[in-house]
Formats: sequence, C-alpha cells, structure tokens
Amino acid sequence: MVFSSNIFLFAFLPLFLATYYCMPMRGRSALILLFSYVFYAWWRPDFLSLLVGVTVLTYAIALVMDYTQDAAKRYRVLFAGVALNLCALAYFKYANFGIDSLNTALLALGFTRIEFTHVLLPIGLSFYIFHAISYLVDIYRREAPPARNLVDFAAFIALFPHLVAGPVLRYHLLAEQFRSRTHTLEKFSQGCVIFMVGFCKKVLIADTVAPLADAAFAAPIPTMADAWLGAVAYTIQLFFDFSGYTDMAIGLALMIGFVFPENFNDPYTSRSITEFWKRWHMSLSNWLREYLYVSLGGNRKGVVRTYINLFLTMLLGGLWHGANWTFVLWGAWHGGILALERYWLERFKRPLLPAWLGVIKTMLLVMIGWVMFRAVNLASAGNMFAGMLGMHGLGFSPEVSWQVSADRVGVLVVGIALVYAMPWLRKNKGAYGRYLLVPLFVWAVATLSSQSFTPFLYFQF
Repeated sequence: MVFSSNIFLFAFLPLFLATYYCMPMRGRSALILLFSYVFYAWWRPDFLSLLVGVTVLTYAIALVMDYTQDAAKRYRVLFAGVALNLCALAYFKYANFGIDSLNTALLALGFTRIEFTHVLLPIGLSFYIFHAISYLVDIYRREAPPARNLVDFAAFIALFPHLVAGPVLRYHLLAEQFRSRTHTLEKFSQGCVIFMVGFCKKVLIADTVAPLADAAFAAPIPTMADAWLGAVAYTIQLFFDFSGYTDMAIGLALMIGFVFPENFNDPYTSRSITEFWKRWHMSLSNWLREYLYVSLGGNRKGVVRTYINLFLTMLLGGLWHGANWTFVLWGAWHGGILALERYWLERFKRPLLPAWLGVIKTMLLVMIGWVMFRAVNLASAGNMFAGMLGMHGLGFSPEVSWQVSADRVGVLVVGIALVYAMPWLRKNKGAYGRYLLVPLFVWAVATLSSQSFTPFLYFQF
C-alpha cells in the first residue's frame, strides 16, 4: 500500500486514526503494529514473515547483549546481530547482482554461466534492516535502554509512516516517544498540513514531470535537448517525489504524536557537495556518519584515512541504494568530490567559488550524479552523457518530443521556481497558504483518482 492511493486515503488512514484515538495509551503500540503489518502485507503477505523474523531475531539478540556484562562478549553478540541482518540484506538485495556480474565474467572468460533463480527484493528491506542495526548499536553503546517489550520494538521497526521508504531513524530518537508522547489538536492539524503538502508535491509535480524524464532516459540515442531535459526533469521529479513522501511520513507520524526529524533542507540551494549531503536525505546521511563513517575510524586515524573513510562511506551508501554498478559509480562520484572538497578547505581555508557560483556548480555536479543514479546501466548513463555533450545532435528526437507538452514543461518550471523560492515562502507564509493548500490537495486527490498507479521512487531501494 502507498500513501498516494485511494485505498490508503479513504479506508486505511481514517480507520486507523479512529481506532487509534479510541484505544487507551497502553494498547496503542499493539494497534500500530497490527495496522503496520496490514499496510506492509497489502503488497506481498508472504514477505511479512521476513519482517517478523528480522524483528524477533534482533530483539532477542539485543536482550542477550544487554544481559551480557563482559565487553568482549557484548561486542561478539553485536557483531553476530549486525552480520545476520546484513546477510538477509545481501541475499535479497545483492544475490542477483553478484551472480549476474559473476556470469558476465565467466562468459567473457569462455566458461559456462551459473544457473540461478532470481530473488525478489522485499519492499522496504533496506530501511527496516537499517532500523534493526541502529537498535543493536544503540543498545550496545548504551545510548538507549532495550525496548520494554517485543510489541514496542516491533512497532518501532514496522511503524508504517517510515516502514517502506524511510526516513531512516535511529532507535534512540524514538525510544522515549514509544514510552510517552503527547497528542494535541495542534499537533494533529500540523500533521495534516504537512501530509497534504507532501501529497501535492508527489502528485502534482513529481508525477507530472516523470514522463519527461522517462522518455529521455529511454531514448535510444538522446540528443542534447533530450538529455538535458531528462536530467533536469529527473532532478525535479526525484526531489518532489522523495521529499513529498518524507513530508507525508512526518505528517502521519505527527498525527499520532510521534516527532520525526526533518529529512530535507533545501538541498538544491547548497554551495558544495559537502553542504548538499547535510541537506539531502539527512536521516540517511546521519545514519551513515553515525554507524559507518565513525565505525571505519572517521577522522581519528589521520588525514589520508579520513579521505578514504569519506570515499568508502559514500561508495557503500551508493551500493545501499541498489544492486547496480550505476549506484556504485554514483557513490564513488559523491565520495570523491567530498574528499576533494575537504582537501581544498583544509589546504586553502576558503571555498573554491563565490556563493552564487558555488550553487550553480553544485547543481551541475548533482545532476551529473542523478544521471548515473537514474540510468538502467553504465552504457545508458554513458549514452546520456554523450547526449548532454551534443554528440547525438541538438534538437528533440521524435521519441522525446511527443512527451513534451505545455502543461508538463509548465509544471517543470514551477518545480524549479519552488526549489529556490521555498526558503522565502516558508519565512513569509501566512494563513493564505493554508487556504491555498486545501484546493490544491483536492485537485491532487482528483488527479490521483484519474491516473494509473505511481509508486514512490525510493520504494525500489
């Protein structure tokens, strides 16, 4: 089930909220768990068993770790728990990639390929495995006490606002809220507003410009106009799709008293890639810094090792997004730039460019990265880059031109304008903003009802 669907809007959500507010506080974790499992099983009931298995196993390992007093034994228990979670992730997410890559190498060397039945990736696996690992590490570091019971912990893992596409939350940030949280009319109405904003972002902007990006990336020989239109459209689509989903998740959580941290902070206005990663998908950036970069040694092992750790963190972060060499390349691209920017600042103590030029440079680097991120393989990415350089001609190709309509281009322009006007709009918003939001939300619901199913982009990760 997805937030932007009629079944969620008109059946699941009203029923859940009505039941939740009729339930005494002591029973609300169990209710959240029940509805979250229904939400998840709506897609594939059989994969619910994997979610339950990961939950029970992680909870049991954390109890053993908390009971163990010897530091070396505690570390071994932590290692086993993290390894088991990563094994589940590796099998379901990377087995196909590994065998396919091996078969390519075997065929190139003249050997027979290995026969293998492809594994289906359970939706949300990457996110709930990260949540499980964060729980184990937080208990190991004694940053939070173990969940008071299995139901509370299972509700944290399965909490449907963040279950299938984040934000990636650290356990210690929500632990206290499962014990005690407030419910007020102000919080609820604020949650409704944030949810509606996210819904409008997804349906009215991201979904409208999606055909432009899809056509450009599917073009066999993209021209310069095709390639740049596709890169710009995907840059806008991804931002409004993912930040829209995040807004909806934050709004839903607020409706039931949970406060999630922000996940986006005007990332396309960043003046460097370093700043970009402090503003884009902040929950993932914080998770990677807290549990991967620090574990690799962070900046505690010398200058060279700091650069290597930065690069490795982004490389693995790229691989986390998907089992494809394009994601590895995208991670290496960002990791390499982060290392270079850190070197420049330490060497010269000032940014490379003035602020306004820094924003333009950063956007170009981000868009180049999104081409790798969106392309189905390295050859397709190379094809797009050749198109952007004008190597396949200048004007629109027939494969793309039929998708270029006035309404889509108009929404694309509005999306670009909103990206840069958002800081000003937030600062100067007034009551009129809420009045405008309601008709936009009604328009978005009507649009949703008339179009085909459009899942969120981050569901595939």
